[in-house]
Amino acid sequence: MNARSKFQWMARAGYSARAAVFFLVGGLALFSGLSSGSGTKSALDALLRQPFGRVWVSLIALGLIGFVIWRLAQSIGNADHQQHDAKGLTIRVALFGSALVYIGLAYYAVDQALGLGSQGNGSGEKGLAAWAMSQPFGRYLAGLIGLGFVIGGIVTIAKGVLRRYERYLAPEARGSGPIKFACIYGLSARGILFVIVGGFFLYAALHVTPEKAGSISDALNWVRSLPFGSILYTVVAVGLASFGAYNLVQARYRIVQEPESGKGVKNAFRQSARIVQAR
Repeated sequence: MNARSKFQWMARAGYSARAAVFFLVGGLALFSGLSSGSGTKSALDALLRQPFGRVWVSLIALGLIGFVIWRLAQSIGNADHQQHDAKGLTIRVALFGSALVYIGLAYYAVDQALGLGSQGNGSGEKGLAAWAMSQPFGRYLAGLIGLGFVIGGIVTIAKGVLRRYERYLAPEARGSGPIKFACIYGLSARGILFVIVGGFFLYAALHVTPEKAGSISDALNWVRSLPFGSILYTVVAVGLASFGAYNLVQARYRIVQEPESGKGVKNAFRQSARIVQAR
């Protein structure tokens, strides 16, 4: 198996694992009627309680590890061959941030699969806000994180509406109506939640109160509190499941190229593993 084939395998396994997680998140939000238990960690907890749950969570954990490696290949190794300018650098920094997020989720999945007993009820966003505010100039750092969420949400919505995701899809997938619908709907729904979470972070930074930072669950609760909230909540919850379908599309049709610097990706992955082990 050559290097490109290895990265293809890891990327497709990673997108498949992420699809499973968001199908679970959307399903929990839609059918439980309680968005307080509809985060990514809660979805893994729910799966763990099913028959052969530990096996399924183990498979998702392996897929998420593959996804982390693929994100590192995209960011550090420039597997998507972004231009070496400000725009390309911004995209790669965002992809590296995504790798760090999924390191945390992969760590949690492995922890649960091995039965080590970590609790998943806490909000990762609130923990991130608390960490940020404990640093020098912490409220400004938290504000920058919130701004990053808002910008990331807007970019995610634009990626769907303007169909920029098609740039990396195989040609046979670009003209499909169902694929367009799943990708645009899923990316838009996730982008909207990113913007709301970013707003929570900005509010928390303004009041120097980490508890005001919100997660996906909090964002869903906020949507439900709006006029016609039940309808909007359902639309967004189904959108999260549609984001799972978007990831299945990526798993099947994503054009995966070998990174420019495989050695750099390996070194970055080793460094990320050290960070996880130190937690």
